[in-house]
Amino acid sequence: MRKKIALIGGGQIGQILAMVAAQKELGDIVLLDIPELEGPVKGKALDLMEMAPHGNYDANIIGTSDYKDIAGSDVVIITAGLPRKPGMSREDLLATNIKIISKVAEGVREYAPKAFTIVVTNPLDAMVYVFHKVSGFPKSQVAGMAGTLDTARWRAFVAMELGVSVEDVAGTVLGGHGPTMVPLPRLTTVGGVPLTDLLDAETIERIANRTREAGTEIVKLLGRGSAFFSPAWSAIAMAESYLKDKKRLLPVAALCEGEYGVEGLFLGVPARIGAGGVEKIYEITLNDEEKDLLSKTTDAVRKTVSECN
Repeated sequence: MRKKIALIGGGQIGQILAMVAAQKELGDIVLLDIPELEGPVKGKALDLMEMAPHGNYDANIIGTSDYKDIAGSDVVIITAGLPRKPGMSREDLLATNIKIISKVAEGVREYAPKAFTIVVTNPLDAMVYVFHKVSGFPKSQVAGMAGTLDTARWRAFVAMELGVSVEDVAGTVLGGHGPTMVPLPRLTTVGGVPLTDLLDAETIERIANRTREAGTEIVKLLGRGSAFFSPAWSAIAMAESYLKDKKRLLPVAALCEGEYGVEGLFLGVPARIGAGGVEKIYEITLNDEEKDLLSKTTDAVRKTVSECN
């Protein structure tokens, strides 16, 4: 029997999630949106079914507005929410998206109580906290797509700067999904060579700052909406590691209970994702500068989360 993937939110990220999940044959797919948008998600699902002969994949894909259709899902990926607009911070989205995510959490709790749930909606660190609180799911069953995307952007910018393959860039980004995130140049390598041996400090800091503002850069360029290709692929990386028990070490927004000195917050940290969900958080030995930056990003996340209570 195929696995089942529920995608809550049928906008740009949702439709790309559906396409990539189908192409990777991760399972059957349910694309869910609000009743007013049921027609469009049904149309997108049908379009993807009609693409299958050329896409060379087998998957049953449906569009719906009824949470009953997500029953028995193995994975739920949530992108539902108000998108960012130019000049709007992730925090500006807070009040509206709290209501949306709370309603989603109730639906998932009722119909897919065993699903590994990945939250993409912004402000991400707060929305994954809200989902966890409302759903009552165990911490291993809930994660936010934060560091997975932030690290992809960091790796991409490093590769672009050096003119090398992204496959050879390894690194990680810690902290909140926003301008206080913490890229770790000291622990970044390119083909095994430390980044600090390849680029000067000024260039590295420029790349780090671009990584911190990467989402905002795309929002400004698009003029309407926010990034969709890279967030979708980042969430798929997490879902695939869970569904196939790959046990990848991915930076995700996981619930910290003492790790890195953080208590009760979802923060971007390296974690092993396998059939048990978030199976283990790995603590990196940080230097004083990195600890200070992590403390600042934790404070920023804590401030946003405090507004959710």
